[in-house]
Amino acid sequence: MTTTDTLLAPAKADQFGRAVAMRLSSGSAELPYEVRERLRAARVRALEARKKPAFAPVVVGRGGSAALALERAWLHRLGSVLPLLALAAGLVLIHTIQTDDRASELAEVDTALLTDDLPPAAYADPGFVQFLKQSGRGE
Repeated sequence: MTTTDTLLAPAKADQFGRAVAMRLSSGSAELPYEVRERLRAARVRALEARKKPAFAPVVVGRGGSAALALERAWLHRLGSVLPLLALAAGLVLIHTIQTDDRASELAEVDTALLTDDLPPAAYADPGFVQFLKQSGRGE
């Protein structure tokens, strides 16, 4: 199909539709009056249906269903905020636990250094660390 055919296709469809309508209209003169009136009424209904929107607007009143919808909206909002609050609380809890663990470890090291027979400055001496490694005490 070429571009010219594409442009002419709607015109040909309209021309065909008009020819069919003329043929049907010419035969309707031979029909009884009641049948012609029913056909006319059907055409009017078809044209009115074509003009109507595809869907009707939704109207929410102040009845029980509106209150139920409002309650569900609050539940949906709460349901979306609740996981965020749980996540934040979990992160704060993890931070607190790790801080306490780190403080406990530092307290244990400080206690070991202060209760040992050697002064803390001895552990900072590289020669003493080497001595501990060679003697087997620094494992």
